[in-house]
Amino acid sequence: MASPYGSGDVGVKESSPFMNGGAPAPRKRSKWLKIGLPAAIVVVVILAAVLGGVLGSRASNKNKDGSSGADPKPGSAEATSLSSERAAVGRFATATNSAFMVPLYPSTTNTAVFTTPTISSSVDGWPNDPFSPGTPSALTTRTDRPRLFAPQYKWDALPNLIQNDPYLKAWNDTIFGNATTYLSQPPVVYFMDGDSGILDNAREVKERIKAFGYAYRLTKDKKWSDRAWTELQNAAGNGDQPFGPATDRWNTNHFLDAAEFSAAFGIAYDWFYDVFSDDQKSQMRATMIQYGLQPGLTVFTGAATFGWWATGVNGNWNCVCNGGLTVAALAILGDDTTGVAQGLLGHTIDNAKDNCVKGPSTDGTWSETANYWYFGTTGHAEMASALMTATGSDYGLFDTNTNFELTGLFHMYGYGATSLFNYGDHGPNKFSTTANCMFLYADAYKRPEYALFQRDRADAAEPWSMFWYDPKTTGAYWNGAELDHFFDDANDQWASMRSSWTDINALYVAIKAGQNRDHQTHNDLDVGDFVLDALGTRWAGELGSADYRSPDYFTSGAQDAPRWKYYRKMTEGQNTILIGQANQNIQANPTVKHDSSGTKQGSSTVLDIPKDSTAFWTTDMTSAYDGASSVKRGIRLLNGRKQVLLQDEITATGAIQWRMHTNATVTTSGTSATLSLDGQTMQVSILNPPTGAAFSTSEAKRFDSDPTPPAPDQENPGVTVLIISLPAGTANLQVLFNPQWPGMSASDYVTPKQVALDDWSLTSHD
Repeated sequence: MASPYGSGDVGVKESSPFMNGGAPAPRKRSKWLKIGLPAAIVVVVILAAVLGGVLGSRASNKNKDGSSGADPKPGSAEATSLSSERAAVGRFATATNSAFMVPLYPSTTNTAVFTTPTISSSVDGWPNDPFSPGTPSALTTRTDRPRLFAPQYKWDALPNLIQNDPYLKAWNDTIFGNATTYLSQPPVVYFMDGDSGILDNAREVKERIKAFGYAYRLTKDKKWSDRAWTELQNAAGNGDQPFGPATDRWNTNHFLDAAEFSAAFGIAYDWFYDVFSDDQKSQMRATMIQYGLQPGLTVFTGAATFGWWATGVNGNWNCVCNGGLTVAALAILGDDTTGVAQGLLGHTIDNAKDNCVKGPSTDGTWSETANYWYFGTTGHAEMASALMTATGSDYGLFDTNTNFELTGLFHMYGYGATSLFNYGDHGPNKFSTTANCMFLYADAYKRPEYALFQRDRADAAEPWSMFWYDPKTTGAYWNGAELDHFFDDANDQWASMRSSWTDINALYVAIKAGQNRDHQTHNDLDVGDFVLDALGTRWAGELGSADYRSPDYFTSGAQDAPRWKYYRKMTEGQNTILIGQANQNIQANPTVKHDSSGTKQGSSTVLDIPKDSTAFWTTDMTSAYDGASSVKRGIRLLNGRKQVLLQDEITATGAIQWRMHTNATVTTSGTSATLSLDGQTMQVSILNPPTGAAFSTSEAKRFDSDPTPPAPDQENPGVTVLIISLPAGTANLQVLFNPQWPGMSASDYVTPKQVALDDWSLTSHD
């Protein structure tokens, strides 16, 4: 019989040919295609059809700010009307852009449903959990199965929720479609990918197990459990093909691999608990302990050479490793007679609280990069969720770092109109890693905007969403959201400014300062780096990761370290100022200042920007340059957020070069440049040009005089560097970006006056 829960022929997994900085799995690495496109998120969401029905009016129940009044009582006529209204609207996004994989929203001013983000009591959601936890310190686990992520009461409630919630229904269809595709594929083939190990293998196995487990628990069809067992046997080295050395099948020397395999086996052990035989479960426990849990325990109790991630590492490694070990240990706790699972849980939770939870800086910025946020937060969220469902406590993973709840804002503001502010390294294929932690954080921190932001995204359709998303969450994430946000932790220091949350054609500028160190070796030498979106494309973009297999790619502690000889990592490969053709100082400690008019988007997806709406951000980044006595950079939005001014004030003893990487076709004429990309045009001009200032271009490759890297650079086909070159001395550069907006004539653009960066204010350019 066909499953009532999924069509089985939609939402098939596919890898996008576009890459966020050229960061697919290294073995599949392709040449550069497009700056600023999302990393290869493998899970593809099925988007709802164009919004159906006519939105009803509820004006009499609205507050002056457009928010809803008191929630209607569940089961009341008004609550029923609200549920029907939501069902008629369907999903807020009408489609996903095929190039950038970002949601497209309707152009409508009807605000009946696009209300203030709320966790409402008017829409049915999850029933109360009947589990009564014991003393948290005793790690008492529930006796009923499954115990991880989704106890049985959630599985029981899910079919009805799927039928009544357009998001859950679409995600469910996608998961079943993906599971159906995996069903016919052979087991994952072992592949040791240099220093990246077998991480792609581990994450692909985990992704498959989640899909098979989900399909089985909703249908109880043994074709899913049988196929899952085949995958598990293969990864245990008991299949029809070899899978690594018998002594270390999960590659503990690159412990991320072992941790992700452990998580996959833990999920399988728990979700297939009722269908796997005692012998099968015994085999699984033995495999998990031998290749994952016992080596993990030696990290804390012995002298494991692969345990560096357990001490002072606040990045994704600590979260993923502790998370995978915890999930696996919780799965077999009570069945494990060796004591390894119990022993591990005595270490992983405290270690994660000492390290993993410190991933976000004081302002919520993930200290590695915006892309490594995905890996770190997924590991953290899986660990917290597994602990909560199995034991009734998160053991402080949510609140030990009081700034952790801000990391959802980091992700939201780090996403531009087309894609992330994707500075630094981007990591390997995401596979089972998504931004769906936003659903869990929305509930944990009572931040419904996190869930509302994530639910329209292209990576939302996977099993965690089905249980972490609260269907009682209503409203629009953009309703009341400020267009600008500034992140001021000294380690990061960056700004996000935009003209709309819901228009793919919106203006978006992100720019950073921050330190050139303490980012878990995933940073670039990039103080002053920026990206720019407008007219539905990215004009100034990032090159992203180089090849992780390159010799000494992660050796970065010294000024002349090998990492800083690779073009994509050196200052030359960034959208910033280059002085004397030399890298920035790794000891940089810039300072910043900024201000914003505080413009917020309302309930409508259409935003009429006031003429005086603006924001600016400046940095003194002198400390980043050895060949300069003063280097300052500022950026501001002009003319109702339709134009961008980038200003630099430099006094240097070395030659000065202004650099910007773009996919556009560039035509230069003295102090003017015309950029053409995706059928759109950007005019760029130098205002009040210093003597000799003019635009030129080059390919995105190193100077012949640069130090030779340990391995050849990756090529950057289709990328042009727009350049302004000036001799040593004092130079003031004003570069004006004018996107050629439809309906605007030349007279509609403004030419700003010249104001010293130290004198910038909200009204300084009026």
